[in-house]
Amino acid sequence: MPPNEAFARAIIDAQLGDAGWKISDGTSVRFEYPLSDGTRADYLLCDRNGRGLAVVEAKKSSVHAPTAAEQARHYAELADVPYIFLANGREVWFWDWRHEAHPHQVAGFFGQADLERRIASATMRRDLLSIPIDKRIAGRDYQHRCIDTLCQEIERGRRSLLVEMATGTGKTRTAAAFIKRLFEANAATRVLFLVDRITLACQTEDAFNEYLSELPCYVLRSGRRFDDAKRITITTLQSMVNIYRDYSPGYFDLIITDECHRSIYGQWSGVLRYFDGIQLGLTATPCVSTTEQGDEEKGFVRDTLRFYEVDQPTFTYGIRDAVRDGVLVPYQIYKAKTVKTASEGGFEVSRDELDWSAMDEATVAELRQAFGDNKTITVDPNALERRFTIPERNRAIVREFRKVMEEGYLDAKGIQRKPVPGKTIVFAVTKRHAETLARLFDEAFADHKPNPATRYADYVVSDTGGGDDSRDGMTKIRQFKKQAFPQILVSVNMLDTGFDFPELQNLVFARYTRSAILYRQMRGRGARRAPGKAMFTMFDFVGVTDALEDNDDLVQGGLLRVSEPKPRTQQPRRLLALDIHDEIRPDTRAWVTMDAEGNLVFPDELQARQQELGARYESWLLPRESGFSPDQRRWLMLIGSVIRANADTLDEFTPDHLDFFQTFTTQGGQATAARVFGGELQLQAVVASLNDAVFSTPETGRGDAAHGTQPVTLQ
Repeated sequence: MPPNEAFARAIIDAQLGDAGWKISDGTSVRFEYPLSDGTRADYLLCDRNGRGLAVVEAKKSSVHAPTAAEQARHYAELADVPYIFLANGREVWFWDWRHEAHPHQVAGFFGQADLERRIASATMRRDLLSIPIDKRIAGRDYQHRCIDTLCQEIERGRRSLLVEMATGTGKTRTAAAFIKRLFEANAATRVLFLVDRITLACQTEDAFNEYLSELPCYVLRSGRRFDDAKRITITTLQSMVNIYRDYSPGYFDLIITDECHRSIYGQWSGVLRYFDGIQLGLTATPCVSTTEQGDEEKGFVRDTLRFYEVDQPTFTYGIRDAVRDGVLVPYQIYKAKTVKTASEGGFEVSRDELDWSAMDEATVAELRQAFGDNKTITVDPNALERRFTIPERNRAIVREFRKVMEEGYLDAKGIQRKPVPGKTIVFAVTKRHAETLARLFDEAFADHKPNPATRYADYVVSDTGGGDDSRDGMTKIRQFKKQAFPQILVSVNMLDTGFDFPELQNLVFARYTRSAILYRQMRGRGARRAPGKAMFTMFDFVGVTDALEDNDDLVQGGLLRVSEPKPRTQQPRRLLALDIHDEIRPDTRAWVTMDAEGNLVFPDELQARQQELGARYESWLLPRESGFSPDQRRWLMLIGSVIRANADTLDEFTPDHLDFFQTFTTQGGQATAARVFGGELQLQAVVASLNDAVFSTPETGRGDAAHGTQPVTLQ
């Protein structure tokens, strides 16, 4: 035996030992196993009774292990074993050669018990589609279509699957019925179900105990071991990070990741790839990325499709599908901004309008430092409640909410619109902001309380937000769901995701987010159907729906970087209060409804303008589309969405807008767009052509026809 191969075999022996194989017992592992044609298999892995399970073909480290696949298959055929491992000391590949065309790389050798279990289930395996779906668990047509689609893909040999289902459409029920079908077909015997918070793990355990009472499940907490007697393990990546390598990669047959757009990105995401089972991602909000391949060396790419190795979700059921089918309730949006919030490019604060005498010394010092030698400072509205706060702005928001709740809103068509009173979630920026809003809402609705000590409004803060007040957060949430009061619960990162309360009637956005993923999750909190609930209302006081509501396609991901958490400072940064006037700007008030098909219905004049600009945009794009690359088309689709969403304010579109609207700045703005289009001049040419076509009028004579401009085609 060449010395390099001998060295590789020494490593392979150690790897087998790490996987729990008894190398020297003479039964479990047989070396140089003789075959009927006079050849020898490097290793034969056997069950506890000495019957063959798999052959191992060993190569020296300089040889790519899969190149020995055909040789190993010959050995497996003669040894009459179903599995093959290909190893060279550096990597291990696994091949179920009777059912798979090619081997695939795995994290290591499977344990003896895991191979025994796989063979036992394979001998009794049935056709997945022949097993009826339990309608008591998942009785809706789209849930059946989803399960059948997944099973068809598995039967075709697919090992990575992605399901996009709108929040509130029953992902957990669908997953439970899918699991049951796989167990009954003997296609899986052990399942890992991953969530991103232990509280969600407990909710899933309760659901599975109800839906799958015959399949024992448990929640794995940090510091515990896997329970071999249970069929379904529910946990977080963080809870298993210290123990997963103690088990073989073949321990789980199916790995389901709930809300996978969050769970698969993080410093422990490699744990998810360790186990060699069918990977199923569940999400309401998959995302894609245009990050160039070379950038992956600096971080990892937030791209759900790429992680699951698909070009589109295996099955999709979106919010508009669910509204059309009556599974979710539609929603209406009341929009209103204060004067300061609506200020484009920020609002100015002058020295003279501040009451310096009412400030303490520390506030005076910080504001003087902020002003420097200038008479004014410009404040970004999105920085409010982080660095600055305007108390009058928060009071204006609360006053407007109560006024609309009680009096409704008379829209441009003379129709009186009114939300339904009931349980309400308010999304706040920080703990201090949540405290403030809860107190203001409580005061504003004091006449609705049975006694002064009752809280009409309360707040909850995620445990990542700091502070002792989050300790009883779950108690407050249970009280909010089960009791009459509080009617309003202000949340900071606590109710944005994973909060199931169908009776919720209203959502109030007092916090802006650039994340389309998070926005959809927040919106989904109100969409669940409940008896007597025809729709829910979103109150947008920060403009988040203007930026993110228009496009429900796949959202942009990008490059993520893992960094060490910064130590918490002893003194939190001061929130500087600006004692200046602010009020709701009347021309920002608007009411948007949703039709039976799940489409938003805007006021007539705005809708007509949107349709006109949208039609012009499509007329410009369609004859040119084939000349643009996928990345360029993606940017153009974003531009089209922004033009439609801002049809009431835009009369032109220029490259500078790419550095103004957050839809673009979160993608890198004008600089990234210039790179995508091949340079600044090429970008300017495309935007100029688009601008002429979309915003031209017969009076101006602008447009491609007037200028004789040819379609822009970039290589």
